[in-house]
Amino acid sequence: MAWILNLETAGTNCSVSLYKAEELVAIREDNSPGYSHAELLHLFIEEVVAEAGIVLADLQAIAVSKGPGSYTGLRIGVASAKGLCFALDIPLISIPTLESLARQITPAEGLIVPLMDARRMEVYTAVFDSDHKQMAPTVAKVVEPDSFLELAQKGKVHFLGTGTSKCADVLEHPNFIFYPGLFPSSREMGKLAFDKYQRQAFENLAYFEPYYLKDFIAHGGKNPGK
Repeated sequence: MAWILNLETAGTNCSVSLYKAEELVAIREDNSPGYSHAELLHLFIEEVVAEAGIVLADLQAIAVSKGPGSYTGLRIGVASAKGLCFALDIPLISIPTLESLARQITPAEGLIVPLMDARRMEVYTAVFDSDHKQMAPTVAKVVEPDSFLELAQKGKVHFLGTGTSKCADVLEHPNFIFYPGLFPSSREMGKLAFDKYQRQAFENLAYFEPYYLKDFIAHGGKNPGK
C-alpha cells in the first residue's frame, strides 16, 4: 500500500502526518504563533517516518497544502516537499488548504465555510456543502456585517478556521454557527492525497507554485492551479 507524507504549513500550525493508504500512522504538530516551520518541519518528517518503522525511500508520494495562506509558510512547505520529491524521485500531490480544513467538521446539514485569516478584516474563504463538495470558488473577502448573509438564507452556515474569531465579532444571524479553535492540519490531508494518488493527479515538480490567491487577484494572468 502507498505510504504518503503530508505537509501542512499554510498557517501557524506546522503539521506533518504519515498515511499508509487511508490510514493515519503518525502525526506531529506545533501551532506556535511565531511560525516554527523552518525549525520543526524536517524534524517532524524524521519523527513520523521513524515512528512508522520505515525510511524516506519507502515513500510513494508527498502531499503538500497548497494554499491560500501565509506566504512564508507556504513557501517553506512547498520547497521542502519539492526537494524531497526530487531527491526520492516520487510524485508531488497538492491539497487545497480550505478543502482539507472544511473536512474537520461533518454537519448533518447546511454549508461549511472555512476561513483563513488574512490581513486586517480580510479572510480567504470558500463554500462547501455538508458532503464537502465545493460550491463556490476560493476568494479573498473583506468581512463586513452583511458578508455571507446570502448563504444564511439557505440554512445553517458553519464557520471554522483561523479567521473565525474576526468573523464572529462582526457577523450576526441565527443560522451562523462558529467553531473556534480549529486550524489547518495534515490530519485531514491523508484521504484526499490518497485519492489523488490513485488517480495519478500529480503536480509538475518543475513548475508547481503555492496558490497565494492575493498575488493572482492583484496581478492577474497567473494560473491558480488545479
